Amino acid sequence: MRHTLKYTFSFCLLLSMFLVQAQETPATATKEIVQEKPKLKPKTEPAKPVKPAIQETKTDSIPKTDRYGLRVGVDLYKLTRGFYDKDYKGVEFVGDFRLTKKYYLAAELGFEDKTTDDDRLNSTATGTYIKGGFDYNTYQNWLDMENLITIGLRGGFSSFSQQLNSYKIYNPNPYWGQQPSIVSGEKFNGLTAGWLEVALGIKAKVFNNVFVGFGVQLKLLVMNNKPSGFDNLYIPGFNRTYDGSFGVGFNYTVSYFIPLYKKKVIVPETVKEIPKKK
Repeated sequence: MRHTLKYTFSFCLLLSMFLVQAQETPATATKEIVQEKPKLKPKTEPAKPVKPAIQETKTDSIPKTDRYGLRVGVDLYKLTRGFYDKDYKGVEFVGDFRLTKKYYLAAELGFEDKTTDDDRLNSTATGTYIKGGFDYNTYQNWLDMENLITIGLRGGFSSFSQQLNSYKIYNPNPYWGQQPSIVSGEKFNGLTAGWLEVALGIKAKVFNNVFVGFGVQLKLLVMNNKPSGFDNLYIPGFNRTYDGSFGVGFNYTVSYFIPLYKKKVIVPETVKEIPKKK
């Protein structure tokens, strides 16, 4: 009986120790799991906003037809000046031919008869002239428009005669008054003159193939064959010579365009678009 109680007591002691150890083991494991610190992800900088890029979207090309041909006309200023100026008669014909998209061959041909009444003499210049060169169109036309804003260069040549109608002899001591004019009528033929000029002009299409224009010329006299005894006060095509070697001219023209052939030009349209923000 004593041995039985001893064994029973030892068995109960071992069983209680086992139960205590079994209860402590899950608690300890849970504690260790709680104490573990979670791993942190590395910090990343926020992405910077990107500006939307401009995209080019090409649309359908627009066909454009350029006409090439000869334009001829007349200077209305010189043609009508004789109606109100009894000392002037003249006419000028103008023309240009389109070579390329921007360049034109240009020429003027005219006749003038101008009487100049100066303080000391009265003379009449009569002759013809021709000018030739090119024009550059600086205007960008829309589709089928054909207007021009041009700058050009010309070389001019005139062949003319001078008639000395009358003159006065200069008297530095007019005690007895000024002497009357002396009628001469002497004529000098075979005179020539040459010059360079910069021409600025505008031509606008007002009707089908009909253009009106206005032009200004700045001139530099480079050759002047003078008669003996007096100067050329007026040179046909150059204008007055009172300002030495420099001269100014202008014209007001109406002209008609004669189309000869056409060239098609493809003008692509490019539209720039900015993508919308999403």
